[in-house]
Amino acid sequence: MPPGRNSDAVDRRARIVSDSVSEAALIAETPGPRTRESLAEDLRRAGLRAGDVLILHSSLKAVGWVSGGPVAVLLAFQDVLTETGTLIVPTQTSHLTDPAGWENPPVLQDWVPIIRASVPAFDPLRTPSRDMGAIAETLRTWPGALRSAHPHVSFAAWGRHADHITRDHQLAWSMGEGSPLHRAYSLDARTLLLGTRSCTSLHLAEALSGTVGTTSAAGAVIQDGRRVWATFPDWDYSTDVFPEILEAFCADHQVPEHRIGSASSLLLDQRALVDFAVDFLRRSAQDGAPRRP
Repeated sequence: MPPGRNSDAVDRRARIVSDSVSEAALIAETPGPRTRESLAEDLRRAGLRAGDVLILHSSLKAVGWVSGGPVAVLLAFQDVLTETGTLIVPTQTSHLTDPAGWENPPVLQDWVPIIRASVPAFDPLRTPSRDMGAIAETLRTWPGALRSAHPHVSFAAWGRHADHITRDHQLAWSMGEGSPLHRAYSLDARTLLLGTRSCTSLHLAEALSGTVGTTSAAGAVIQDGRRVWATFPDWDYSTDVFPEILEAFCADHQVPEHRIGSASSLLLDQRALVDFAVDFLRRSAQDGAPRRP
């Protein structure tokens, strides 16, 4: 037997057992199977409508055990939004940022030039997202879905405005004016936090507020048909104050909590949230509050 063959088999069996235990626990925690139909009813009860432009942040596990997994979840969204609506998800790729700045985990400094020279260029069709969840990753390859071409903070979209949302995503100022987030804002989008409190739209507020610094970003992209390592300016984004902003917004606007499957969920007006966050950040800056701990 070649070296490592047996240990590889053991590792595979361990992963299978771990996944089985995890799914068994999820089944035990779910009162009954979540289905395409039951989730669609939950979405309608929460206030989602046909024709809505929706930015979705999601945790599949939080929904409970779903008959059909992420495919059933997305079909439920399509049933409610219909083809007149638009579904948008973040499909970010933090593993394609400049390795010189990696922290979780960092790499050895003598690796950095090798990674820069060898990492494949971002490809909207082929490059998987990272840490965005199973629902977003499934929509990325969904028939009819489109994806923007930013190497770090791309978005995928399905529906009426998918082309408008994803087209010409500029490298510089990646989540500011002209970005998919800003185009959604211009379409009076809504944001659903499905079993999570992550909210990318608050990065748009950072960009519009004028309170954040700038940085230099870089990544491998295709330009004029060939791979290049591109450097571009961007906002120095941070999520440090996002929980505080979201809590303040929900209290100020009396945002109700909804249950979609088992998931604690918030359905938000994106424009109202971003405008509130811009004001929050500007007031904090005037008060001399530190931008970061």
